[in-house]
Amino acid sequence: MLAGPAPKPNAVRKYTIEQFMKTIRFGGSDISPDEKTVLFSSNQDGVFNLYEIPFDGSGQPKQLTSSKTNAIFAIGYLPDGRILYSSDQGGNELTHIYLREKDGAISDLTPGEKAKYQFGGLSHDRKSFFYGSNQRNRAAFDLFEMELATMKPKLIFENPGGFLPSDVSPDKRYVSLTKTMTTSNSDTYLYDTQTKETKLLTKHEGDVNNGSAGFTPDGKKLLISTDDGNEFSYIKAYDLATGQSTVLDKANWDIMGDYLSYRGKYRVLSVNNDARTELKIIDTRTNQAVKLPALPGGDVTGVNIADSEGRMTFYVNSSNSPSTLYSYDFKTGKATPLVRSLNPEINAEDLVLGEVIRYKSFDGMEIPALLFKPKEAKAGDKLPAILSIHGGPGGQTRLSYSPLVQYLVNSGYVVLAVNNRGSSGYGKTFYAADDRKHGDADLKDCVESKKFLTGTGYVDPSKIGIMGGSYGGYMTLAGLAFTPDEFAVGVDIFGVANWLRTLNSMPEWWGPQRDAMFKEIGHPKADSVALYNKSPLFHTNKIKKPLIVIQGANDPRVLKIESDEIVANVKKNGVPVEYITFPNEGHGFVKKENEITAYKAVREFLDKYLKGPGQ
Repeated sequence: MLAGPAPKPNAVRKYTIEQFMKTIRFGGSDISPDEKTVLFSSNQDGVFNLYEIPFDGSGQPKQLTSSKTNAIFAIGYLPDGRILYSSDQGGNELTHIYLREKDGAISDLTPGEKAKYQFGGLSHDRKSFFYGSNQRNRAAFDLFEMELATMKPKLIFENPGGFLPSDVSPDKRYVSLTKTMTTSNSDTYLYDTQTKETKLLTKHEGDVNNGSAGFTPDGKKLLISTDDGNEFSYIKAYDLATGQSTVLDKANWDIMGDYLSYRGKYRVLSVNNDARTELKIIDTRTNQAVKLPALPGGDVTGVNIADSEGRMTFYVNSSNSPSTLYSYDFKTGKATPLVRSLNPEINAEDLVLGEVIRYKSFDGMEIPALLFKPKEAKAGDKLPAILSIHGGPGGQTRLSYSPLVQYLVNSGYVVLAVNNRGSSGYGKTFYAADDRKHGDADLKDCVESKKFLTGTGYVDPSKIGIMGGSYGGYMTLAGLAFTPDEFAVGVDIFGVANWLRTLNSMPEWWGPQRDAMFKEIGHPKADSVALYNKSPLFHTNKIKKPLIVIQGANDPRVLKIESDEIVANVKKNGVPVEYITFPNEGHGFVKKENEITAYKAVREFLDKYLKGPGQ
């Protein structure tokens, strides 16, 4: 009997941006003192608010706050069950720390005006918490301790400038500090609250990045992240009594996190393995990894172990599966999904998995990138493609879920997320390879990716656009201005247009990081000519391809005037320009309705100017 024709694979269903954005975004998690509930932040109602759910997964999430304007992000429970959270005003990044009483009453614990407050952790005795404040000096964060019994602050480290307080020892005697010189060179110091002395712990030569990873629960050692003598960051343990350092953990990639649970029973180790998070929970008594139950494919992130060390929460996320929040009981070995973020209207089989690829750039340097292609793509197709460029400049696009990427791929676009030179996660040589070469060497890496896309056999080389947010927005504008024939369209989201203005107007609270940025990109006074030359705003006469610009009116990093001016100048060229502003956003989206508006506009723009009619 002759076989019939092979059955056709199920066609991939098409979804709206509203359906993709019904996927919920989560933030943080904490286990209540009685270990019965889990606290987390969610934007399920459109704006981030606090929610609580039973640890055993037996109930539905209960909404604890009801902000309709400013995003609210969970910090955690206090020992008596009250809750701390952080929030700013309209995305201005000047966060305050708030207390939610058990009856729902809210109070601002840090009411200072025009200042930023950053949570620094609960004390080991659980009688106070620490926070940083730049109220005294806008460019430096002082460290305070706030007693829970009185909610009155006490200054424990007055920052002379140049330092970032990191952690406080369990006995409250020492404060670890980080001092940043450049984006590739930093030191770790130890401040003694009794003697008032500050001691350098990481004396070195050349460029070495050092940073505090926290004190051990017994208070005997300080963990330090360093890349001294190595391409990648690893962890050393500094003995406070002897002053000797020993290597604790080392890998062939950057160690992103290495910390101990409250009593030191477990160590949580995460490694940035080729744009994925590789995580181990190590039992310090046996030095063996805890075997977690079988979970859906993806990265385990956001691990939070309760003080009892018997329970924990974590998230599982991958490039084709948005986060699911789990609870886990060490005694029973049971993992329980608490909240799933994927909209049930979307079939998970229709989502695409990102693939790590590499290609050679103009000078032979190997460039990593993440490829997302429509499931129906085949050789001979002439599909449109869009490069997605991350922010930073030292960021990294990772294999995590992006509703915009999935929406575009579902709409027939190939997306290539380029981790151009200067991206983190690939060693310090690669990270520093774009210093003082922004809008040049890193842009050439993006241009070279077109050869890879063309070589796939399913991308139309005349229909490749470029898109990015923040620094990625700058790369988009630079691509259209400095390589005007390379990209068919540009999508600029909160992007830098004028380095002279951006660097001059960087928030004061960036402090040492601002100085490091000056050294990496250029100083607005000493390097004004170079910065002028690499600022797209002054070269808009060369832009001839369609552009869409998206901007938050409250953005403290990339001022709205930058986007105003780039749009006005490009319009003079007779080039199609679309401009969308949001009066209640800062540098990035925190309101779901605004993301929907922006991403729908991006899709319509790409359909009109990149994909073209009839496709």
